Formats: sequence, C-alpha cells, structure tokens
Amino acid sequence: MTAPAHPTLTRRARHRLRTRATEYPAFYLPFARRKYPGPSPEVISSETELVIDGYTRSASTFAVYALQLAQPAPVRLAHHLHAPAQLIAAARNGVPALAVIRDPQGAISSQLIREPDVALRDALIAYARFYECLLGYRDNFAIADFEEVTKDFGAVIRRINNRFGTQLCELEPSEANIARCFDLIKLRSTLSPVLLGFESGTVTADELNRHVAALSRAQGPTPEAWVPSGERDKSKAALQDQWARPGLARLRARAQRAYESFRGIA
Repeated sequence: MTAPAHPTLTRRARHRLRTRATEYPAFYLPFARRKYPGPSPEVISSETELVIDGYTRSASTFAVYALQLAQPAPVRLAHHLHAPAQLIAAARNGVPALAVIRDPQGAISSQLIREPDVALRDALIAYARFYECLLGYRDNFAIADFEEVTKDFGAVIRRINNRFGTQLCELEPSEANIARCFDLIKLRSTLSPVLLGFESGTVTADELNRHVAALSRAQGPTPEAWVPSGERDKSKAALQDQWARPGLARLRARAQRAYESFRGIA
C-alpha cells in the first residue's frame, strides 16, 4: 500500500495540530495522561526512571523491549508518545532519557505505510519540527540511531549509563536476543495488558513469560505495520517517486539537517 495522493483536509489539519501541540509539555502532557492512562504508552511522571522516545518508526518499540529484557528487575519507563514534549520534560526535570533517531526517508516511508492517510509533505514538516524543537536540549539526552538500536543495543545501554551514571544491564547483541525482541513486537497487536505493562516496567519478565505462550496461541495474523517484511519493502520502494519530487526538495533538506544535528552526537 502506498500513501494516497490526497489525504483528507480534516486528517491533514489534525496531523498538523498534533505536530505543534506535542512540542509543549505544559499543554500536551496533561492531555496525554488522560488519553493514555496505561499500561502503554506511558507518560513521564514522578515514578519514571528513564524516558525512551523519538519520532515514530525510529525503533523506540525495539529499544523498550531490548532495555527491559536485559534487566533483572523492571525499569519504570515513559515511552511511545512520539512527542518532543516528553523528552523536553525529561531534560527539564533531570530524568535520564534516550532519544532515538532514524534517517528521515526511512522513518517517514515506514510511517506512510502504517499511516497511509498522512501526507508526505506534512510528515516531512513534522519530522523536522520534532528534532528542531529538541536542539536546545540534545546535550541532556543519550542519542542512538535506528541501526545501532536494532543491532547493538548493548552499546546504547553503555551510553545511557555513561551519560547519567545509571547501572542498567547491557543486552548481548545475539541473534536470540534480537529475535526475542521482534517476537514481542509481533505480539503487540494483542494489546495484552501484561505485555504492555512489561514495556512500562509494571510487569516482571517472569510474569510476562508465563503469559506469552497463551498470547501466541490467541494471536491472529501479524499486522504488516509492526515488523519488517517483504511486502513493506515493496511499499517503500513504491514511495520513492513521491519522495523524489522536486517540490519537496526544501522540506527534504530541512528534515535531513534536523537528523544530522542529532546524528553527529549519537
């Protein structure tokens, strides 16, 4: 599936409003606490030990599972808002935070496959604004790129520990551990409170393990949007023509600059 040529004006207006609203902690976070009472996404609070967030489709889900699977006890995470406000709040309150990044073409192409009613132009603007409004806070974050998150999360955990003096356990970048993360990601469509509670650090690994077998039996076909697949790769290839349109050159360059400003210190 490719993004439609003309997303509705209403959908575009809502997307633009969210893009701007999520930049302001005092406005957006109280709203998010009402909208997302738990267990996932989790909004930053006095109980938060670590924030993991970034623009959508930048491997924040993988990072959350990789972090929790490596720990002997759950860590209270704030995560998955895909809102700059959450990271800004962490910076202002001295809460350790991991900002995940991904090159704009990879992140946005994946977003448009999952959210086909988002316009490419609006996504480019949203991506750029997301990281631009975090520029003044970037020294307060540990930063990790998509490839590093999904291939060597142990190095990411070391970076968090070095930056904040935490003592998080590292995840060995073995095939088995990476596969375990993707197996849990595939189960997210069940919306199991146990699985989602594990993400946020309110459910232990032992509790999750007792629950996973039943989840696997109950789950239907895995939604394409959650995990890499051949069909998604084909859809991304179909978006190349849209991405290369000359009229989007300025927005592409703006998004790339925003990415590079964080990639340089990752």
